[in-house]
Formats: sequence, structure tokens, C-alpha cells
Amino acid sequence: MAVKRRFRRLMTVALACALLPVATISPAPAQTQLAGAGVPSTISIMTFNIEYGGTVVDLEKILTAVRRADADVVAFNEVYGKVARLGRLTGYDHVSRRLDIVSRYPIVDAPGSGGRFVFVQLAPGNVVALTNVHLASSDYGPRRLLDGWSRKKVMRTERAVRVPDLRPFLRATAGLAGAGIPTFVVGDFNSPSHEDWTEATVGLRPQVRFPVAWPVTKLMSRKGFTDSWRAVHNDPVADEGLTWPAARPPSATSWNPRRDAPQDRIDQIWSAGVATATSSELVGERGGPEVGIWVSPWGSDHRAVVSTFDVTPGTPPVMVSPAPLLVEIGRDLDVTYHAPGGAGERVRIVPSGGDPVADVIDSQGTPPSALTDGVVTFATGTLAAGPYDVVLIDGSDAELARTPFWVNEVDAPPVLGSAFRFDVGEPIEISFTQAPANRFDWIGLYRRGGDPLVDYYIAYRYTRAGVEGSVTFDEKEYGPWPLPPGRYTAYYLLTDVYRAVASVDFVVKG
Repeated sequence: MAVKRRFRRLMTVALACALLPVATISPAPAQTQLAGAGVPSTISIMTFNIEYGGTVVDLEKILTAVRRADADVVAFNEVYGKVARLGRLTGYDHVSRRLDIVSRYPIVDAPGSGGRFVFVQLAPGNVVALTNVHLASSDYGPRRLLDGWSRKKVMRTERAVRVPDLRPFLRATAGLAGAGIPTFVVGDFNSPSHEDWTEATVGLRPQVRFPVAWPVTKLMSRKGFTDSWRAVHNDPVADEGLTWPAARPPSATSWNPRRDAPQDRIDQIWSAGVATATSSELVGERGGPEVGIWVSPWGSDHRAVVSTFDVTPGTPPVMVSPAPLLVEIGRDLDVTYHAPGGAGERVRIVPSGGDPVADVIDSQGTPPSALTDGVVTFATGTLAAGPYDVVLIDGSDAELARTPFWVNEVDAPPVLGSAFRFDVGEPIEISFTQAPANRFDWIGLYRRGGDPLVDYYIAYRYTRAGVEGSVTFDEKEYGPWPLPPGRYTAYYLLTDVYRAVASVDFVVKG
């Protein structure tokens, strides 16, 4: 349920070029080349908030739950940098650090999405789109209703707190379902569903005193999405589907839900497009209400949900997608492509913004059979550190698609930049580059020389899974504003925990 943007975690850290690289090309891994998209298939998707990295009870219980659920795709929340490890330990070959997703099928970072969604490739040229959300937990609606807040005040808070968290993901995925790509929005919404708070359910739980049109789920419905649990279990009285809080053992070292914590169904899997939910199960504690897949003892304060869909996958846009976005010199760069399939198509590496004809560093063509989908692998041993683009061109050298990536020295940390001095009230912009593009990397402001493991941050911003970019601290930031005169340090911290890997100092003058 919890996200750092509303309170501090009760945890500490666990801790240009002269020679051309060699490139190879192959079909997408472990898939059969198909003639085109639109081949009916099935896919099972799990959403699982594992609570503080899955260690409140026992990480092995988390792993057991994932294995027993046996979903094709698992979208995690609260993983704290462990997503690759979770995938490895549960047998999933494909990982997205930008969205904390593991999959049996190849995951393709969607170019231009800003890390908001990925394509899951059921077969070459056959994809679904998926995004993973963790909306803000502050002023949890059912709790506030129990506390005596009016329905009007709760609705106002929902629209101010959780709806703005959701909108960027909906904007990023807008139009995909209409273009024939089944689209899934899954995760910890920290919001009940309007389909569960109806006249029929009034009195079912202490907080359900009247129907509530919860803004988050109403927005999902307006955007054409269907809630998989409620699609399969259409009676909200008989099948509540409660996911939080789950009955895990109490912890002596971590936060525990209150005894009167208002239970509700806040972990959800939504679909749009040609996707029909055929089953939806709860994964949780033995004997838990409606739990179909159980582990004892249960390892999280959330139950998980796993839903299976009949889908007709769609065709991805013409694209090139490099992985990873930040590659260390000497490691291979894999570039997944979807091309029109014409003769002479090539994938090229050029300097950032470079001309795909005049500034070519390396180039590889599609096979003679003119496959529309495949993976080009480039060696990077002779590339200098810096920004580059991969570009797809056709036989007449016309550019079809372009996506940036970055090359970095081995083990080089991110680099932060800032003006040395700001006036009181002036927005404070902190730039970053060479960042690892993890989902919840963040930049925190501290008093000069403060230790993130000990000292409380003044304010923070997430980097939005970017390799380079900037964040701005201003009057919209949580915490005191304007910053009073003084000396400050901005830290780059990894994966929603307090591990600082870069810093920059600045001063605020009155």
C-alpha cells in the first residue's frame, strides 16, 4: 500500500569512435516467426505488492507465491531494486527495471513512452502493452471515511492525490487499444473500485456506509478499461476480492496495519482492447477470504491477484528499442526492431542526433527474407562513453525510427548538475545523466553533507526512470517552501531506498 512520497520508509539499505563494433542479427529469442499479428493467444498476469522488498516475513514466501501463481507476467510493487533477482529466482528470463516487471515473454521497452509502458512480445510481431502503477497512499479513502471525513472531502482528495498519479500512464497508453494492441494497466491503485461500493454493498464493511464513485476506477472505466476481477466475479456482495490488508504474521521491526484497517480491493488488473478475462484469482494466506492460491505463512500485507485473458495481440509500431538504455562499454547492446519488411532495411548506430547516412558508426541489415521483427546485437567495446541513437532506415536510406541510448564506463556513477547558487523562492533544478533508469530512482534534498541513512530528506523527486533529464523543486513540492537560506546537498538515490550514488552541492541565498 505505502509509497515513499507520503512518508519515510522504515528500512535502511540492504545493501566518438574509430573502430566499428561487430553486430549480429537473429529472430526474437525463443519465438517462432509468424506472418503477422492477430494470432489469438492467452496470457496470465499477476500484480503483487511484496511489501518493503519482500523481507518483512520471508522472501522465500514471496518467491513461493510467484511460483505457485505461475503467471506469464508478474508486475511487482515495493521491490526496492530486487526485480532482476526476483526474476532469476523464480525462473523468468525477461525483466523490466523501468517498471519492475518479469515475464516469460520478451519485454520490449516502448520507444517514446518515457518508461510508462512496455510491449510484451507473445511472438514476433504479436504484442500486448502493459504498465505497472503504484498510486499514492496518503489519505487512503476508506480510512478517511472511517475517520469521519465527508464523502465530498474524500472525493476532492482522491482527485488531488491519486488521479494525477494515474493520468500520465493513461496518456502514454492512449490509442494503443484502438490501434489493435491489447493494453493492461495493473498494480496497487490504493483506491477501491466504484463497482464494489454500490447500494447493494452498503454495510458489507464498516467503511461502506454509502455508494462511492471512486474517481480512479471511474476514470479507468471512462478510458475503456475493464477490471478483470469484477468481469469474472460480477457480484460484489458474494465476491469481494479483498486484497489489503492481508493476514501476514505481525512484524516486530516493520509497520503493521492497524487492527481496524479498512479492508478493500485496491490491487487490480485492468484491460482494454481485444482482451477478455477468463479467470481471476487471489493469491494470499491459507484460509484467507476467497484466496485460491495460498502460501503459509503469507509474506506481504497485500494479497496478489492473477488474471488470465484471451487476447488477440496487435502489431507494434515501426520501431527500434535498445536494451539496456544505459550500456557499459564492453557489454552487448540488443536492439529489438519492428520494420515494414522491405529490402535494404538496416539498423544503424549514430552519435546522438547524427545523420543515419553521413554519421554511421555501425550498421546491420535485416536478413534476406526481410523479417519484420528481430533482434540486432551490437558489441560496444570500441564505443566511447556518451549518448547515441539507434536508427532504422529503409533501402533508400530514409529514416523510419530512432531511439536514444547511452554508453557508460564500467561502474561509472550518475552525474548530477546544479547551479551553485539559488535565490530564496527560485525553483531549484537538478540535472542528471548516466543514470541507471530504475523505476523509482530519486533525487533527495538534504542539509549540506547530510547522511541519507540517518537524516531525513527535506524534499524529493523521482527521476521517472530516465537515463538523463532534470527534476525541479518548487512550491509544488511536498515539504517546506521556499527553502530557507543555507547550504544543501542533492543526492541521487537508487530504487526508492536510501543508497546515495552521486551528489551535488548548492546554496540558497536570502
